[in-house]
Amino acid sequence: MTAHGERHRVAFDAGAADILAALSRTPKQVPSRYLYDPLGLALFDAICELPWYGLMRAERRLLARHAGDVFAAVPGATRVIVLGSGSGEKLRVLLKGRGAVPHDVELIDFSAAALDRSARMLADLAGVRVHPRRATYEDGLELVAAAPRRPGRTVAVFLGSNIGNSTPQEAASLLDRVRRVLADGDALLLGADLVKPEPVLRLAYDDPLGVTAAFNRNLLVRLNRELGGDFDLANFDHEMRWHAAASRVEMHLRARRPQDVCLAAVGMRLRLESGESIWTESSCKYEPGQIRDMLAAAGFDTRAQWIDRDDRFALTLGMLRCSKL
Repeated sequence: MTAHGERHRVAFDAGAADILAALSRTPKQVPSRYLYDPLGLALFDAICELPWYGLMRAERRLLARHAGDVFAAVPGATRVIVLGSGSGEKLRVLLKGRGAVPHDVELIDFSAAALDRSARMLADLAGVRVHPRRATYEDGLELVAAAPRRPGRTVAVFLGSNIGNSTPQEAASLLDRVRRVLADGDALLLGADLVKPEPVLRLAYDDPLGVTAAFNRNLLVRLNRELGGDFDLANFDHEMRWHAAASRVEMHLRARRPQDVCLAAVGMRLRLESGESIWTESSCKYEPGQIRDMLAAAGFDTRAQWIDRDDRFALTLGMLRCSKL
C-alpha cells in the first residue's frame, strides 16, 4: 500500500467504532461522511455534472450572483468557518465577493481528500489564510472555538445542502453549536435543497447512467479495502427511497440474497437477509419557510433568502440576533 493509501486507512480506522455502532443498528447504517474517499469525491464530482442533478449548479449560480451581498451584510468580517469543504470550488466563488479584506478560512471536513482539494483551490487567493480541520462538524467547531483569531466578524458557511444529511433533531443541535462559536453581528450562510416532484428526485438520486449507484457502492469497496471486508458488490443494488411525509431522500445498498459478510480488521460479522439494506445517506428537502424557521429556532434572523427557481435551491443568510449563552 502506498503512503497515500496508508494515510486514508488510518483516517478511516479512526472511525471504526463509529462504523461498527452504525452497522449494529436496525436498520444497518454507515454514516454518509464515509462515502467521500478520493474515489467517492471523484464520483460525486461526476454526479454534479449530470443533467439530472442540478443542486450544485443552482448553488453556484446563487453564489456568483450574491457573494458580494453576503459580505456587504457582514461588514468587517475577517473569518469564514466552513462546514464541509467539498472541492472548494463554490467557496472560491463566495470568497471572491469579500473584497480586499484579509480572511482566515477555517475548513472543517472529515475527509482528508476534500480538505486537500479545497486548500489547493483557495491557495492563490490573496489575503486568504486556510486552516484545515480534519474532524466531524461538532469536533471541528470546538477546535475553531479554541483557536486564536484576529479581530472582526465571522461568516459561518454550510453549503451543498449538507444540513439535509441530518435528522431535524441533529440539524437543530448542529445549528446550535454553530451559534455558540459565533458572536453578536456574525452570520450564517446556509444552502439547502428545496422540495421537488418525486420523479425529479428519482432521476437525481438514481440517474440513468448509474453514477450515483457507483458512488453508493464505492462505500463497500472502501469497507473492503480499509476494514478487511469481503462484500461482494454484485450482491448489492443501489436503492433510492423517497419518504414524502418526512420530505427525505434516502440512499440504501439492498442485499440481493441472504449473505454473511466479515470485516476482518475489526472482528465484525454481518448477516444480511435478502432485501435487507444498509442505509448510507439521507437528504432532507425543505420549503423556504422551513429554512427560515430552522434558522430562527437556532437564534438567527433571516436577512436574505435567494432562490434558484430553475432547480429549486435556496441560499439563506441569517444574522445572530442574541448573545451566545
